[in-house]
Amino acid sequence: VQLVQSGGGSVEAGGSLRLSCRVSGYSIRYKCLGWFRQTPTKEREDVARILVDGTIRRGIFSATSFTMSKESVDDNTFNLYLQMSNLNYEDTGVYYCAATDDVGRGNHCYTSDFHYWGQGTQVTVSS
Repeated sequence: VQLVQSGGGSVEAGGSLRLSCRVSGYSIRYKCLGWFRQTPTKEREDVARILVDGTIRRGIFSATSFTMSKESVDDNTFNLYLQMSNLNYEDTGVYYCAATDDVGRGNHCYTSDFHYWGQGTQVTVSS
């Protein structure tokens, strides 16, 4: 399983960025996918995740808009996207995409279930 991230960078407050994550060697069946971030002031946060049934659940509720989406390339390869709009200084941090193994229980995945991680992408928002 490989997760390779791209995108990110620097943007002024109020701006937008899109992060990408190429996931390969992975079947999504019975698994969850997610975006997390690490900021200077907080521990790792759940930004958004796709649950086992394909439902997208947002983890951060703020003035910043976070939209997660998925695009299939083939049965074992797909792209994850995180569109971020109206960014502010507090959104500065390193963003990670992540994936679980088969959780074997219902629809929900715990953060501790995420075993596969991208390399991280720096997002810097200037005020």
